Amino acid sequence: MDVIGGKWKVLILWALDERARRFGELRRLLPGVTEKVLASHLRELEADGIVHREEFDEVPPRVEYSLTPLGDSLNKALAPLGDWGREHVLGR
Repeated sequence: MDVIGGKWKVLILWALDERARRFGELRRLLPGVTEKVLASHLRELEADGIVHREEFDEVPPRVEYSLTPLGDSLNKALAPLGDWGREHVLGR
C-alpha cells in the first residue's frame, strides 16, 4: 500500500498504462495535481521500480516516464479495483 498510497499515484499509473508520457502531458491528464506533488510522486514511483524515467540527449531536453514491467503488473492488479469503482461509485 505504501507504493500506491496517496491521492495521485494510481491515477499516474493509469495515465502511463497506454504509453510513455512527458511531465507536462501527465500534468494535463491529471487536473488538480500540482507540479510539486506530481514530481514527488514520480520520484517515489521511480525509486520503487514502478516507473522508468528516460532522459533524451536533445535540445531542448526531453524526459519521458513509462511503466516498468513491475509497474505494468501493478496496473493489471489494480484493474479490478478500477472496475469496482466504475460500477459502484461512478454508476450512482
